[in-house]
Amino acid sequence: MSVALCALCIGTIAIAAASADLAVTGRVTDSTDGLPFAGVAVAVKNTKTGVVTDAEGRYSISAKKGDVLIYSYLGFKTENRTVKAAGVIDVALQPDDLQIDDVVVTGSRSIIYKKVKTGALATAEASIQEEYAAPDNNAVMSFTMPVVREEKNTEEYNSFRENRFISVAREPLSTFALEVDGASYSNVRRMISAGQMPPRDAVRVEEFVNYHSYNYPKPTGDRPLAVDYEIGPCPWNGSHQLVRIGIKAREIPSDKLPKANFVFLIDVSGSMYSALPLVKASIKLLVNNLRDEDRAAIVVYAGAAGLVLPSTSGSDKQKIREAVDNLSAGGSTAGGAGIRLAYQVAHQNLIKDGNNRVILATDGDFNVGVSSNAGLEELIERERKEAGVFLTVLGYGMGNYKDSKMQTLAEKGNGNYAYIDNMQEANRFLVREFGGTVCTVAKDVKLQVEFNPAQVESYRLVGYESRLLRSEDFNDDTKDAGEIGAGNSVTALYEIVPTGSEKPSVDPLRYRQQSVPGVAEAAIAGGTVSNELMNIKIRYKAPDADVSSKFEIPVVWREKECDSDDFRFAAAAAMFAQLLRESDSKGDATYGRVVELARLGLGDDPNGYRREFIRLAETAGGMQK
Repeated sequence: MSVALCALCIGTIAIAAASADLAVTGRVTDSTDGLPFAGVAVAVKNTKTGVVTDAEGRYSISAKKGDVLIYSYLGFKTENRTVKAAGVIDVALQPDDLQIDDVVVTGSRSIIYKKVKTGALATAEASIQEEYAAPDNNAVMSFTMPVVREEKNTEEYNSFRENRFISVAREPLSTFALEVDGASYSNVRRMISAGQMPPRDAVRVEEFVNYHSYNYPKPTGDRPLAVDYEIGPCPWNGSHQLVRIGIKAREIPSDKLPKANFVFLIDVSGSMYSALPLVKASIKLLVNNLRDEDRAAIVVYAGAAGLVLPSTSGSDKQKIREAVDNLSAGGSTAGGAGIRLAYQVAHQNLIKDGNNRVILATDGDFNVGVSSNAGLEELIERERKEAGVFLTVLGYGMGNYKDSKMQTLAEKGNGNYAYIDNMQEANRFLVREFGGTVCTVAKDVKLQVEFNPAQVESYRLVGYESRLLRSEDFNDDTKDAGEIGAGNSVTALYEIVPTGSEKPSVDPLRYRQQSVPGVAEAAIAGGTVSNELMNIKIRYKAPDADVSSKFEIPVVWREKECDSDDFRFAAAAAMFAQLLRESDSKGDATYGRVVELARLGLGDDPNGYRREFIRLAETAGGMQK
């Protein structure tokens, strides 16, 4: 063999050795706690080769000697490792506290998901195909990753005791904070549609009623709220009466809404993996409604929090949409850090006399930093007071959903709360009811009812258990209450026992007059106001005010049966919720009666929400047979 030929052979062998694939395996952990890090992107620089770590933080990838492996995850510092030989490369990622100027990953994702076992504990198989653009690397990497994991339902709901009947002689005043939320209804709709009856604590009666809109009289003059009422037989207890109190907020045309300063706070932790596509589609619906004078920023959080998009004009919708499209999920959930940063960004871009609001999209599974209900309550109250910013909470996901935390955040953050189970719900809450969702016309709204013992023996507020206030809180402007958005309607129902209709549950009081503070003597003695059933008082503040205003309306007993569509449908919604809760106060309620009453109250239903309610009640009734 010639020298030249020998040299050529040796060179060929050397090149082949250098280009041979090497098997590299390893484990990625979080440097702060040493725990395995799932969902970390591991890419070969300048190639399309990439994988992600599994639930144990492990990965396996093919590379060549001299290749650089890139380990990246949103909110953490990117790590590079050079491949020197086949073997093990373990990496610990460090949190990155700096603001994020560029999204770590971009691309598209499709998920094929099949449940192979049912029950509280189920095995799920998934095949995930993804394309990512890795940091410091313009090439697109693609991979397919089979996933097998154990799923356990860990959803959390606040438990509460239902309101009971209260003697007017003992306690004539009923006080609570008004709210418009309907999250409980859409969340329960998701469960029933999947063939599952909801846990009773997931059902909040007032949210079943307030999910739906009602044709109440609109406010006139300078007052932002108007009050309407009806009285009729209680459909689940014929010997009782039902009082419907309806509040309607002033409507504001979209082009007249105050300038908006929105900060989208998006949970991109691992628990949001399957929900993130719906989150992104929902946010883009709202972005489409932005005007040129509005502004939007995007803050994300997983293991850490970061600013993905600084406050951007609504005229640059494409830039905002692209930032939303580029989000990906994985890792733990530092919700407290995200909340602090979002409020900081909102405050830095505050618009005087504008609509300043944080819009949080999450499943509520906070597990890093501030995560307890009490801690989140303290955090959100402090941020709200310091920044003067309102809050909208959008709930997503299933199986790991923390409704209890979402409710806490909305109630303490001068906010509203919706559960988004599909794009139709996103369109309803973020587009069709845009003004009511994002523009508050009255804050700290409280309702107080004073019952006349000459007409009412006892009463029960139907729902609102988490919003009850002490009588003295009504006149205390430091006490937080509910918020009502432009065009919203709010409904409260009281089930009352008329005086003399039933044998009193307690003996008459010896010192009755002294035991009824705040009730006029004339009412007790049968004087000039004895025909009044009750007196309704509303207290509220303007969105930028610290001092409240009050107005009141006496309710006179009318001997006629209520026949409005709104009365019937609100009563049907309350009856349905009480059945689902297996309430002690459901009386003679049945699913058949719910459907019958809802059909009678169908009225003008342009968007089909009342018809959908009827189908849902029929489905639930069928599941109970």
